Amino acid sequence: MAPVKPWLFVLAHGAGAPSSHPWMRAWAERLATLGVVEAFDYAYMQGKRRAPDPQPVLVRAHLAAIERATERHPDHELILIGKSMGSRIGCHAALERPVSKLICFGYPLVAPGNSGKVRDQVLLELETPILFVQGTRDPLCPLELLGKVREKMRARNKLFVVDAGDHSLQVTKTQLKAAGETQQAVDERILHVISHFIGGDMVSGAPPANENG
Repeated sequence: MAPVKPWLFVLAHGAGAPSSHPWMRAWAERLATLGVVEAFDYAYMQGKRRAPDPQPVLVRAHLAAIERATERHPDHELILIGKSMGSRIGCHAALERPVSKLICFGYPLVAPGNSGKVRDQVLLELETPILFVQGTRDPLCPLELLGKVREKMRARNKLFVVDAGDHSLQVTKTQLKAAGETQQAVDERILHVISHFIGGDMVSGAPPANENG
């Protein structure tokens, strides 16, 4: 049996905050317990512009970041992981070049302020295994709608639901108190699911609570 390659996570930020944001930094640190993490900023964020670049520009920037990361870590297995917009653009990048797996934190299935615009075409075209991590309070990804999209996807896919989680997977204080846990415990459970997903476990091994295969 060939030895398992170490993991390389290329981590992309969402539309409104850079890779230096505390949320992004915290997740980079967690993921670093599983493999090498290469975070990057899109050009518009580097230029301190508020509005994201057009999708083709974002995809090119994402591919360039992947190229830089894989040049530094040529013997690693590539995983694209992103928050919101970064996860969506990562999906588009996976159509352009081989990727081992995709992980989406808060995939923006519907456009902000326009729930009728469903961003599912790239998901339907994918063949790369993908993990969705979604909060039940996320207005950009109604879980019932995501379920319908997943039924039509060709790619093997998995969903982990964070009860009372928002678009950033942050659980309400009321829910945390009722469950007798902390946000750190929630994040550690997400990391556990990620660990099993990248290890090849698409069905079992992860905590059963809040999980759909």
